[in-house]
Amino acid sequence: MDETPNLKLPYLLAAQAQKHVTHNEAIRALDAIVQITVADKDLASPPVSPDDGERFIVAAPASGDWSGHAGEIAAFQDGAWMFYEPRKGWLVWVGDESELLVHNGTDWSVFTAGGIGSNTVVLNTTAHGAETAFQALEEELTLSGTYIDSTIHIPDRAIVFAVSTRTTEPVTGASSYDCGIAGEKDKYGGSLGIAAGSTNSGVTGPTAFYSDTNLRITANGGNFTGGKVRVTIHCMRCPAPTS
Repeated sequence: MDETPNLKLPYLLAAQAQKHVTHNEAIRALDAIVQITVADKDLASPPVSPDDGERFIVAAPASGDWSGHAGEIAAFQDGAWMFYEPRKGWLVWVGDESELLVHNGTDWSVFTAGGIGSNTVVLNTTAHGAETAFQALEEELTLSGTYIDSTIHIPDRAIVFAVSTRTTEPVTGASSYDCGIAGEKDKYGGSLGIAAGSTNSGVTGPTAFYSDTNLRITANGGNFTGGKVRVTIHCMRCPAPTS
């Protein structure tokens, strides 16, 4: 074994020449990936004049000196770009948006007080554990095909007030998209924008759900060939007493 199992830092080998090169490589990696703060997560190509040590999450589709490194940590070190592939559980503070991201082994998502991609505020709790709570559940979806269902779901016995969306990466293949559920494809928004940065707040009258229900993003005018959309479920939950 010539590197550590988790951070992939190179070991010094027996009888190795120029040991300082390997040692400096490991120190450089530690400087880039420990206590990570990135300047931006929405750039797909390198900034013109980065500061030494400045780091970024490479957005897709990556180009220029960042080509082929989408989703990775790009660090400008000693006058060159170094790239570090994130591992599941890595946390990154995004400076320009003041938000914490966590890597799930495949992609980055927002980490908030309620957990990965969710945030719960409990308004009150009874002596026997019954609660009134408001919750936001969030996921970024990579689009392909006719439609894609979320892995997060509207929880059983939740009252939904809205589902909001944001196009985080330009959508290709479709002229627009709808946000809803199976059987009601535009319940939370129809003909939504495909350009990066397009948003919609799909406010509805309070709707009670009596089973776990996934969201569905449906393509209009053709099948999805690319793009990403972040969806957020805004709901209230009323857990029963625990005793």
